[in-house]
Amino acid sequence: MSNLILFPILIPLLTGIMLIFFYKKTILQRIISLLSTSVSIIIVLFMIDKIKNEGIQTVNLSNWDAPFGITIVSDMVSALLVLTTNIIAFCCILYSFKGIDRERENYFYYAMIQFLLVGVIGAFSTGDIFNLFVFFEVMLMASYVLLVLGNTKIQLRETVKYIIVNVVASALFVIAVAYIYSVVGTLNMASISERISEVDGSGILTVIAVLFLIVFGLKGALFPLFFWLPGSYYAAPIPILALFGALLTKVGVYSIARTYSLFFYEDSYVFALLGTLSLLTIILGAIGAIAYNDVKKIIIYNIVTAIGVILYGFSIFNSTSLNGSIFYLLHDMVIKGALFLLIGIMIYITGTSNLKYMSGLMKKYPLLTWTFFLAALGLAGIPPLSGFIGKLLIIQGAFEESNYIGSFIVVLSSLLVLLSVIKIFVKAFWGEESDNITRKPIKTLLLPGCLLVLLSCLIGIGAEVISPYISLAVESLLQPENYINAVLKE
Repeated sequence: MSNLILFPILIPLLTGIMLIFFYKKTILQRIISLLSTSVSIIIVLFMIDKIKNEGIQTVNLSNWDAPFGITIVSDMVSALLVLTTNIIAFCCILYSFKGIDRERENYFYYAMIQFLLVGVIGAFSTGDIFNLFVFFEVMLMASYVLLVLGNTKIQLRETVKYIIVNVVASALFVIAVAYIYSVVGTLNMASISERISEVDGSGILTVIAVLFLIVFGLKGALFPLFFWLPGSYYAAPIPILALFGALLTKVGVYSIARTYSLFFYEDSYVFALLGTLSLLTIILGAIGAIAYNDVKKIIIYNIVTAIGVILYGFSIFNSTSLNGSIFYLLHDMVIKGALFLLIGIMIYITGTSNLKYMSGLMKKYPLLTWTFFLAALGLAGIPPLSGFIGKLLIIQGAFEESNYIGSFIVVLSSLLVLLSVIKIFVKAFWGEESDNITRKPIKTLLLPGCLLVLLSCLIGIGAEVISPYISLAVESLLQPENYINAVLKE
């Protein structure tokens, strides 16, 4: 049972390898992909129960004890993120059965999704800073292939930009890892945390912290490093866009949370810098969301806003704000996946992502209408839906530290986010029916979006059930000694 935490990484890895041999057999690929993510979800649920009862779980690969070997670590933070990742992947794969063309499916599409999951889940689970880089690269390699599948002009152009940005970020990542290794002489994250307190002079640590912020800020779309995201994500087909929007930026967010809570928790300067950049990210994301009449662009800019809100809560770094950040992180992964899948159906029906040509959808598609409405309210943080609780706790945590300006910006962003998604609801679903709206079968496409919206509602309504798990996750971030003791067996 101690090796259980390896299975969420091994299952998609073995599934991806298997699917390469069946890349022309579409039906078989679909069945294997769904079974793989279903089994992973069940295993992660067992993992979460084990972590709750027995504490942080670790596995030393090849029996090399930490800090000399590679350690896989699963605490409540990573386990909750791995569970959410698999649920979103399940829904995106289900949507892909009707939501992506057969040509893309036959070019290793499902295999690449599995390899993407290996990178994402591995990044959430590794206890080694260099292997975090390795899993980032696995994730990025798969994302390059998924982004370019289809070979359209916009995809090729944006993929080149996406690759260049990530190559630069990866080079900076290696430099940052080399710097921290030169200072502490280890790559094991628990060991780094233990040794870093013994380092004389905080100047070099602040430089390393800022370098990590640049690296993870590029990958997580933090201001001013989110310039690549709107164009690159816009080019992707809808199920791939839903995967990217829900998962990839969150790996950057998790990496900031993990490294800062373990390595730099005593450096008030870098937390102040993170808080300032987070607030600017919120503002720029909200402005972008209300500026466009394209449904894809509106939701993409709302990704940026959410990243700012999550990281602002983390920059406060008290128990209340961290509860809010983790709650909001899980909520945002689910609701962003839902919204991208729902606007994908709207684009499928109308043949456009421009709101000017979408009016009157409600008459033919009432279930889609009210599902989107619920998702929009959840995104904006309207009580009792899941977005409300996370934001409320972040604002409460900010008030505890007398950060009133930041609290005001978070509240204002909620109003702007609500305005941006209600604009979609009013313009696309109300009014006279547009000429390009036709009756199309959407039940299969709508099911995964409905599942995610239902999950979002359950997270909000069942907040008291989830709260103990969130508290354990917060404890793992606030008390790094628990993480260190579990990994180093002290």
